[in-house]
Amino acid sequence: MRFIAHLLGATSMTLLSSSMAFAQEGERGRDDQLNIIYWQAPSILNPYLSGGVKERDASSMVLEPLANADEKGELVPKLAVEIPTVENGGMTEDLTAITWKLKEGVTWSDGTPVTADDVKFTADYCMNPEGGCAQLSKFNDVKNVEVIDDRTITIHFDEPKPYPYLPFVGAASPILQAAQFADCTGAQAPSCTEENFNPIGSGPFVVTDFRPNDSIQLVANDNYRDPSKPAFAKLNFKGGGDAVSAARAVMETGEFDYAWDLLMAPDVLQTIAEGGTGKPIFEFGPLVERIEINMTNPSPDLPPETRATVEEPHPFLTDRRVRQAMSMAIDRGLLNEIGYGQAGRPTCNLVPAPPIYSSDNTECMTQDLDAAKALLDEAGWQDEDGDGVREKGGMRLSIVFQTSTNAVRQDFQALIKDWWNQIGIEVELRNIDASVFFGGDPGSPDTFPKFYADVEMYANLYDGTDPQAYLAQRRCGNEPKPSTQWQGENINRFCDEEYDTLLDELSRTSKIEERARLVKRLNDIITTESKSMLPLINRAAVAAQGNTLGGVKLNAWDSDLWNVADWYRTDG
Repeated sequence: MRFIAHLLGATSMTLLSSSMAFAQEGERGRDDQLNIIYWQAPSILNPYLSGGVKERDASSMVLEPLANADEKGELVPKLAVEIPTVENGGMTEDLTAITWKLKEGVTWSDGTPVTADDVKFTADYCMNPEGGCAQLSKFNDVKNVEVIDDRTITIHFDEPKPYPYLPFVGAASPILQAAQFADCTGAQAPSCTEENFNPIGSGPFVVTDFRPNDSIQLVANDNYRDPSKPAFAKLNFKGGGDAVSAARAVMETGEFDYAWDLLMAPDVLQTIAEGGTGKPIFEFGPLVERIEINMTNPSPDLPPETRATVEEPHPFLTDRRVRQAMSMAIDRGLLNEIGYGQAGRPTCNLVPAPPIYSSDNTECMTQDLDAAKALLDEAGWQDEDGDGVREKGGMRLSIVFQTSTNAVRQDFQALIKDWWNQIGIEVELRNIDASVFFGGDPGSPDTFPKFYADVEMYANLYDGTDPQAYLAQRRCGNEPKPSTQWQGENINRFCDEEYDTLLDELSRTSKIEERARLVKRLNDIITTESKSMLPLINRAAVAAQGNTLGGVKLNAWDSDLWNVADWYRTDG
């Protein structure tokens, strides 16, 4: 049995079905307005120019991929007729090519047909070396995309690709309209404001007004392929604020129908849910709250062309013993207790799910402040003047710790700062508005990819159920830098030759058991051996759903809004 069949675990009937069961059929736009609130506001509607989840989700209402992972983690077609496999003739026997067939009659919202040329254009757009594509790892080993006919494209790989479902699969890798983005390739990509703010899509909604870091107004796409969808004539997408306010807007006041990523203390969530106009919903997947450790020097004293780049290694965080001591000082169980409760699980893994890929690594679970102090002593860091901060060679063990503005994250920051202070590390806390922190503005000093701090905390995850592209983000050379307009996926500038070699091996491996072994090894290099990032909590996706909203299928493997076309109004 080939790897694909093992992984997807889906019948051919599942693969051939692209939509969820819809509770009520009727005319498009019959339910007036849908109100969605994300407490992190999108800054752009092009996921190829931002690694932020808020940009991915917001754009998924307009832009569509060939296929998605559904709420069970199984691949289902979206713009494609079916999921190609060796068995159905969609993949070559040698696994070096996959052929996708577009559904007949699919059009863009302007009424023009979605064609294979659009798919090829999108690949070329992301693979342009001057474009700084935030989703470039999805196109690793792609040799070219060949147009067979108007509805058929073949993706050719440089070598056998046991898991070929990365390009154009998932909300982060949708199809762009070639006609609209023709003049927006390479270095010009970020400057195309009209295109990036108002993309023409094939999805259920059309943008009528986009206000970066604020709100989006959309209307039903009159050219959407299902005449009964979407049920809502209009969609109001509000961004900004905080998670508590968003939760209240759904579960206490009923002003909104859906709220995303309810990052708050469990007792607060429970109290808000008693409001009676909505309910919290949960789903565990691969989402991990983590601390990324900057392997480069973010000092403002450096020239802008080398600051926070591999040209300037960090003066002390490149010492593994310092990173390990920082990890040993953290009580992950207490963090989860105050921050997530049943909606979280302490973890030492970057890849916590699905179970077959999850390492049995538990060494970070026990806090040990004394051992952390001893490790820093061994590394030569001493509190020479008695002020509580360790020094070495005239350099103080002093760091800037940044994250987005959020009550839970600020609670985490305060606790972690105290623990690090106890082992002799001086910590300056910085919190940044989430819309800015997770934004894609190359001119901003406060985005998480630019990483003008020593450590930063946020959550991240991968699309679908295979972590290959996610792990490939940390390949040497994948880091954000001035030449890519600070776009890139290797956020903490990690680089390890063995890691890259194992990535290459993973890309050639088809047996699920061997892939699982390699994934666990890659995970352990990052989390246990190098300590270049510190996993904290495997977070469940937590959202709020209004009592009068139906059709929601919370999806921990893709966008929360992956099936927004199927949402509808109920009687409550």
